Amino acid sequence: MKVIGIGDNVCDQYLHQNQMYPGGQALNFSVYAKMLGADASYLGVFGTDAVGECVQKALSRRGIEYSRCRTYPGENGWAKVTLKEGDRIFLGSNRGGVLREHPIMLEEADLSYLGQFSLCHTSNNSYFESQLPLLKNLNLAVSYDFSSQWADEKRVQETAPYIQYGFLSCGALELEQTQEICQKMHQAGIPMVIATRGSLGAVLFDGETFFQQQPHLVSPVDTLGAGDSFATAWLLSWHGRVLDEGGRLTNAHPKYQQWIQEAMECGAAFAAKTCLTYGAFGDGCPIPDQIYHSF
Repeated sequence: MKVIGIGDNVCDQYLHQNQMYPGGQALNFSVYAKMLGADASYLGVFGTDAVGECVQKALSRRGIEYSRCRTYPGENGWAKVTLKEGDRIFLGSNRGGVLREHPIMLEEADLSYLGQFSLCHTSNNSYFESQLPLLKNLNLAVSYDFSSQWADEKRVQETAPYIQYGFLSCGALELEQTQEICQKMHQAGIPMVIATRGSLGAVLFDGETFFQQQPHLVSPVDTLGAGDSFATAWLLSWHGRVLDEGGRLTNAHPKYQQWIQEAMECGAAFAAKTCLTYGAFGDGCPIPDQIYHSF
């Protein structure tokens, strides 16, 4: 399966380690998909600094194609992170750096390039909402991670008509409240809505049935990237089934519920593995002195 992450990339800067680790929702999808055996590419924006260089080195090291990425003078996206008993805590960011100032605007050559993929994943931090309508005429399933921005009605209205899979971060919300949110997102036009709830597991709603998945509990080194890894593994498992069935996989299929549950199990298993690595997937670089001493 050929897949692509479109949008944000950052380095998560762990000041207590003097290390920065490549990440970002769209970038993580590409890296995790490659780790899981997919033919993965990435389309994003880099800054002309050591942070952008660290991200590009990770992509090259892992054999992920990124030839259509843009580079602009200025800061790459970064975030400051600390850990408390293995749980990641964000302390601030530059809100995407140059990506915020120069969001991806798709050209004809980009659309032709994207036509070779069967699935793309983007996010609420990717500044890509205005471009989603341009993907509608491609044979390309679109996944969007709202993170915790599912209450932003304007964002939901802008994105829902153009995406097949919507991911939400619902933290420690009660199950009933999480289900209500999933129903609301489905009513907005998203066929499948998947909410992750940390140690409380995940919930999926397809418009008729709620599915639940318990987490694979581990003693985490670092929970950063757990939600992205769940989403990636779920997408590859489930959308791979959709492609195998010629795009006609409905709830009338005798293995429909089994395959959804298997995909959720894949997500939980891969998320647990991610929690055993610092950063989203490792590949750390030393924080440059000029950045480290500016905090």
